[in-house]
Amino acid sequence: MAHRTARLASLTPPLFALGFRPFFLVAAVAAFAGMSGWLAMLEGWLAPPPYYGVNAWHAHLMLFGYTAAAIAGFLLTAVRNWTGLETPRGWWLAGLVGLWLAARVSPFLPVPGGLIAVVDLAFFPALALALVRPLWQGANRANRVFLLLLAGMAVASALVHLDLLGVSSGLASRGHRLMLDLTILTLLIVAGRVMPFFTESAIAGARPRSLPIVERATFALATLVVVADLVAGPGSPWAGAVALLLAIVQVFRLWLWYQNGVWRLPILWVLYTGYVWLIAGLMLNGLAALGLVPAIAVLHSLTVGAVGVFTLGMMARVALGHTGRAMQAAAPTVLAFVLVNLAALVRVALPLIDPSRYSQWLVVSGLFWLAGFAAFLWVYTPILIAPRADGRPG
Repeated sequence: MAHRTARLASLTPPLFALGFRPFFLVAAVAAFAGMSGWLAMLEGWLAPPPYYGVNAWHAHLMLFGYTAAAIAGFLLTAVRNWTGLETPRGWWLAGLVGLWLAARVSPFLPVPGGLIAVVDLAFFPALALALVRPLWQGANRANRVFLLLLAGMAVASALVHLDLLGVSSGLASRGHRLMLDLTILTLLIVAGRVMPFFTESAIAGARPRSLPIVERATFALATLVVVADLVAGPGSPWAGAVALLLAIVQVFRLWLWYQNGVWRLPILWVLYTGYVWLIAGLMLNGLAALGLVPAIAVLHSLTVGAVGVFTLGMMARVALGHTGRAMQAAAPTVLAFVLVNLAALVRVALPLIDPSRYSQWLVVSGLFWLAGFAAFLWVYTPILIAPRADGRPG
């Protein structure tokens, strides 16, 4: 059996040898193409897909396209490490990527809205099916929470499509917000596992800490945020209050992890800046829900800032580690980290300072985002499609 597995691995194209490879590549392409397309639609240079419209397509692509691909790539890789059991590769992995790609392309084709919905809705169940065996048979039962999160993401997608198909009105915004909240919850879980470990392994003598009471409070409050936003809406006062409490706990959590020397290592500080954006986003969204700051642009501290920066950093690090390369960010990669942080800063801060130039800030932010992901693709496309540098499978 081991010989047969090794032989099959040797016949698998490098791009489909492990989940992070194709999904990180298509995530970065979606980030670049999606932003380009959205800016072109806003300028009237490109017609939006009729099924979604301009802004709904932008939100859906970034959440269910880019973010979903980044999550899929991470889970298909990490679950194998956590459990020691195989996750899809080869044709099975290619089929998952093809399903994701079909959901991105179908809105631009002359096909019925129901077919677009079915293809898009199939992705999260298919991903869960690919992961259920290793997660269920693995020794750590806590890992099964990811199946619950994927089920919630499927529900979020269903809410969007029920609205777009005219079955019920007002559900699309709830579905997009649910997807964002579940992404934040996923980020909190992943960060709790990797950031102390990455910090300790990268900085000599580092001793990051995790306190059980902080971890329990994090996930209890994050779950309440999901429920509050889904039931009462993200603009409700009690949803805002819970978001503020979660932000305060995350300040303490990050302080426990932080060590001197973080800012000397780009592959590490990008994750810390992403986490700072998460804290800022929770605070701003909480304050906006309580009517203490204007709501304009603050949502993007969670999307462009927390999700964009953190996933970019994770993709960069995971790709280096799992292709047998040194854990050092190349100069264009560091530039990508800086540019995406600038995209978040322009998108969040400048509309609050000068809302009269909102459309200009949107374009400037978009250009920073495009440049950042162009730099990432320049460095990582050859890495993701080539065999491991150390000759090992994967």
